Amino acid sequence: MKIGLILPYEGGLPFAEGLEMTQRAEALGFDSVWVPEAWGTDAISMLGALAARTQQIRLGTGIVNVFSRTPTLLAQTAATLDLISNGRFILGLGTSGHQVVSGWHGMRFDRPLQRMRETVEIVRRVLRQERLGFEGEIFTLDQGLKLLARPVRPSVPIFLATLTPAGLRLTGEVADGWIPTLFSPDHLDLFRPELEAGARAAGRSLDSLEVAPYVPVLVDDDRARARDAIRPWVALYVGGMGSRSKNFYNAVVARYGFADEARDIQDLYLSGKKLEAIRRVPDALVDGITVVGPPGYVRERMEAWSSAGVTLLLASVQGKTQEDRLRTLQILSAAGSAVH
Repeated sequence: MKIGLILPYEGGLPFAEGLEMTQRAEALGFDSVWVPEAWGTDAISMLGALAARTQQIRLGTGIVNVFSRTPTLLAQTAATLDLISNGRFILGLGTSGHQVVSGWHGMRFDRPLQRMRETVEIVRRVLRQERLGFEGEIFTLDQGLKLLARPVRPSVPIFLATLTPAGLRLTGEVADGWIPTLFSPDHLDLFRPELEAGARAAGRSLDSLEVAPYVPVLVDDDRARARDAIRPWVALYVGGMGSRSKNFYNAVVARYGFADEARDIQDLYLSGKKLEAIRRVPDALVDGITVVGPPGYVRERMEAWSSAGVTLLLASVQGKTQEDRLRTLQILSAAGSAVH
């Protein structure tokens, strides 16, 4: 199991510290560094700066949504970042949700999976420098233009962040990697049938798909304190990411066996009782979807994630100080070496 580093998107971490973490991760042999994007810093600018200051570590968007940029702009961006990094770029895509797409970008959150399917196809055609003639259900491109820049590679890896059954089938069909959030290594069997169905539809094996979950990691000798530090993040996704009827994360947690808790967390969160929602997050859920605790426990959990079929663990490294975060990178590197 390889390890990637996820940097925060909020903008609260100074760039100098994010760069230091990235360069330390590269020195420790981490596979990749990823930058998410919501309504904080944009991922592309950050990755361009990191690409110019690193040599080997791969760089991924983790993720950018398919609504705020056109497919051709995403392809241009992929080609450019691949050029700057000399072939180290990974394009991580997702649909995001109403909160970001409609609430932040002012766009209609309509037919997200079809948009993602067409985006992947157009990006791949652009990177192959084909003259674009495309007529889809969402996009029509009919001027016969082709990318002027010469890509380093005729394709870049495309990872999709999906959780719904239809999204999982699309991932199995067209993606090089899968980035689930709130993923539990004990419940891969809930996702595998749909991933396999997509792979079968494309006539390929699921073995080629990288399983790369987004995982908060916090090293603390006090497990109770560590759980409490992560609980607000869990409550935000389970309770606040979407409406009562359209929260993919809430539905996933319910499938893990926490249906009552998921409902209560959402009701409390959406009614403004965020502290109560946070307190309602059970320890077992935190333990199932994160890696938080003493160094020895972290090593044990890394083994469990690897055994569950995770091929690339994307670690969102938590810590109050830069020293804490750098120490966590060291512990993760040692744990990853032990897993190998």
